[in-house]
Amino acid sequence: MFEIRYSDLAGRIGRLRTKHGTVETPAFLPVVHPVRQEVSIDELRKVGFDMLITNAYITLKEYGEDARDVHDILNFQKPIMTDSGGYQVLVYGSVDVDHKTMARFQAKIGSDVAVPLDKPTGFGLPRSKAEQYVELTLKAAEDTIRMSKEEGRDEGDGTSTIWAAPVQGGEHLDLVEYSSRRLLEMGYEFFALGSPTELMEAYEFYTLARMILASRRVIPLSKPMHLFGAGHPLTIPLAVALGCDTFDSASYILYAKDGRYILPNGTISIDELEYLPCVCPVCSSISVRELKEMSKEERIAKIALHNLYTIKREVDCVKQAIVEGRLWEYVVQRSLSHPKLAEANQALIESAEYLEQCTPIFKDRALFLSLPIDQYRPELTRFRRLVCSNIKSDKSTLVLLMEPEERPFYTSNKYRMIHDAINAIQEGSSNYINSKIEDGIQIAYYSPFLGVVPEEVSDVYPASHIVSVRSVEYDDYPTMFDSIIHFIRSKGFKNVLVEVDGSSMQVMEGIKDKLQDVKIEYCLNVEDIITVIKSRRYYDCK
Repeated sequence: MFEIRYSDLAGRIGRLRTKHGTVETPAFLPVVHPVRQEVSIDELRKVGFDMLITNAYITLKEYGEDARDVHDILNFQKPIMTDSGGYQVLVYGSVDVDHKTMARFQAKIGSDVAVPLDKPTGFGLPRSKAEQYVELTLKAAEDTIRMSKEEGRDEGDGTSTIWAAPVQGGEHLDLVEYSSRRLLEMGYEFFALGSPTELMEAYEFYTLARMILASRRVIPLSKPMHLFGAGHPLTIPLAVALGCDTFDSASYILYAKDGRYILPNGTISIDELEYLPCVCPVCSSISVRELKEMSKEERIAKIALHNLYTIKREVDCVKQAIVEGRLWEYVVQRSLSHPKLAEANQALIESAEYLEQCTPIFKDRALFLSLPIDQYRPELTRFRRLVCSNIKSDKSTLVLLMEPEERPFYTSNKYRMIHDAINAIQEGSSNYINSKIEDGIQIAYYSPFLGVVPEEVSDVYPASHIVSVRSVEYDDYPTMFDSIIHFIRSKGFKNVLVEVDGSSMQVMEGIKDKLQDVKIEYCLNVEDIITVIKSRRYYDCK
């Protein structure tokens, strides 16, 4: 049913196979009313949407239980997902139909992906009430999947309806995790995280990110996940990076009716527009003045179409970032569009181990490292862990240099100066002293982003495949400090010579406080380190 082609972080480019064709993910599914569409189905096709979502409850109310196939109703012979009326339950409290009836109806009208009638928890619901809603949703989901199996509609074979398990719990993360686990045990292959709309309207992006992670830590990454109500470009990169594959929203038309024009980093009222900062087919064919002077109906249709192009562009940009292995850079870049979204980056830090699962071990392109958050990239957390656990050293002295600009490390001037000095000492010393020098000194450098980089792995990805800023506040890089402490302790060095400057001195002095049984000396340049080496104070082997 679901095949992964490319991956980066927990984001994937995949293929979702349904009975009406295969859809590439990540994919945005425009919400379409089953009767009235301000943007025509033909226009949705032209924008490039290969899958839509409509409301099965409204379809039932409009056409009755003898409704035609939903593809014929919408005149769209590609995959269609149907919501069972959960949004109406969220808004109005209930609907006048039970979950078994909705399950049978969705199967009857030929839904490619259908959702059991759930009881959304929304945002801000007291825990006791949220628990009740979760249990009601689980009961409906259990009945639905059992009915599907009893009637011989085994999902995932490409010829029957795929049932999307509705994950509820809201901001109560343990309930989200519990709901996910129960649904997984029921045998669902597709999952849909519910109730995020109110969170996004309140700009609670960090809470939304934690909800996604709570569910994804239970649900295997091999299974696709839908995110309800994600209809703004701001939310899509982070949601994809955390493991969401499909999204839906009516935001494009709701914003248009409110006179709001979607930008990649927000929305703006058309009354505030002096220009149309977009080159989509809508904006490149009219002026802002012409847009404002249109009739209300025509203006709504034009803005809605523009909004759809903007959302589609964002999804495609995310896909390209995945292919290039630059999803991290793209997510961080987008997060700077709003403080609350930047706050949500904390979720990336908290989930580094999880994000490693789908992040390739090697990439063709260099990593761009600009901000303190970049130290938590999964490629770098993996590298720091491997250095501390896999690199062996029986040497007694560590020479720890500041990060050079040249890569690999062993091509740098400071590295050659150290080695030339050691060779010079060897040439003028007895064989006993030569052995002591050669066997007793480990050379490495420290990087704000990479941590400790021993000479032996300085040409291994990603050590020699980064482009980083040259000036940093070392206090902002705790992973570097922890890496140094762990490396010195795990290798048992007795002596450490550290190159420092005015910016790194204060942080590096903290090593002495942590490692009081190790002899640590600070030098302001490589020449001072060479002087110490020549004094032959650090030749004792272990």
